[in-house]
Amino acid sequence: MLLVYTHKITPRLSYTFRQIFMRILGIEVEFTTKIEEFISHEGMKFSYTKQALGNELFVKNNELLFNQGIDYLDINMVRWDDVPCFFQTNFGAEVPCDIFAASFYLISRYEEYLPHVKDHYERFPASESLAFQNDFLDKPMVDIWAYKFRTLLLEKFEDQKDELSNKERKFNYISTIDVDSAFQYKHKGFTRNLGGILKDLFQFNIRDIWMRFLVIFNLRRDPFDMFKMLLALKIKYKINTVFFFLLSEYTTYDKNISPGNVHYKLLIKNIADYAEVGIHPSYFSMKKELKIKKEKSILENIVNFPITRSRQHYLRVELPETYQHLVDLEIKEEYSMGYASHYGFRASTCTPFYFYDIDFEIQTPLKVFPFAVMDATLKDYMNFTPKKSFNTIIQLAKEIRKVDGTLITIFHNESVSGSGRWRGWGRLYETLLKELSKVI
Repeated sequence: MLLVYTHKITPRLSYTFRQIFMRILGIEVEFTTKIEEFISHEGMKFSYTKQALGNELFVKNNELLFNQGIDYLDINMVRWDDVPCFFQTNFGAEVPCDIFAASFYLISRYEEYLPHVKDHYERFPASESLAFQNDFLDKPMVDIWAYKFRTLLLEKFEDQKDELSNKERKFNYISTIDVDSAFQYKHKGFTRNLGGILKDLFQFNIRDIWMRFLVIFNLRRDPFDMFKMLLALKIKYKINTVFFFLLSEYTTYDKNISPGNVHYKLLIKNIADYAEVGIHPSYFSMKKELKIKKEKSILENIVNFPITRSRQHYLRVELPETYQHLVDLEIKEEYSMGYASHYGFRASTCTPFYFYDIDFEIQTPLKVFPFAVMDATLKDYMNFTPKKSFNTIIQLAKEIRKVDGTLITIFHNESVSGSGRWRGWGRLYETLLKELSKVI
């Protein structure tokens, strides 16, 4: 057990230290405000306050973990050995920055509460983030700081190496599949298929018209119907796979088939028998709790069990409002924490964490699973080839393996089909699973 002396125990402090020590490093942590108790403690300990009590391991605190609400913060980047850090408090010390306050700033998404320019889809853009502006978006910086601090603890408390060795934590991979459009041609009804044919005629896409007729008359498999293959790959490579289903009425941004379609319902039921499933709240649900509730209820009626996982369509999240709605709807796991335009770590961590609601200054039961990369990011935003995309994902996996974290990717049934504009991506997906299965 690690004992931390501090002059004041706050919800922010307790939340941050438990995330770093218990969930990342696997070390039990307790707090004390009593100097006598701290001095008499014979196990691992360090002080987190304004001044060191003696020659103990000491981290001088920034005020962030003792404050409430949101204020503009002046942030200057410095170096802690070979890694960037901020909130410098003690130049030349073993820990020159308050990495705990910095971790809270990043994990709580403090900067997203501050005024910022939104992108075309009303999202917080990567370019507004501290991580992007200081070139550490592709690094799980919170985990890196935690592991560097563990090294200091190992040097200080050599006789307690076993306690500092987190035997439970190891590299993990979760493949998530967003089902924005379950089928390209099938089960879309006469009107939508006629509209598709007219559009293809106007654009002289004769091949697509021919393929549509072959699929409709059951002479070819629908290009997007990759679900049997996805389940087979999950079993073959023993990969934890989660499917998120869009169950919304048709809109400009929500183009799946009707949630009432019997074929769609049977598909969802079948997948739910073999893999984890979650709701994919529609484009306009970001600020509408009732809309999420309705779509969640539809999915629950299909699978006949409570739905506790969620990822927002288009990754549209408004903090803290969207997450507050998910908490109210008893969603336990949220998978939208990442950027559409850039790969990397939006919260600068590769470890799931609980959403801290700064409005109410409490840790909520909503566990956030940050993803590192999405197929559309690499192809549509960054114009990467399948080969370059594969190398990018493997490089992210290497960074995550250094801190025994969790890699989460987003693919779509459309992209793994390898058809049309996604040529080569089906092979990429299977090769990725094969490669990562070797190190899990």
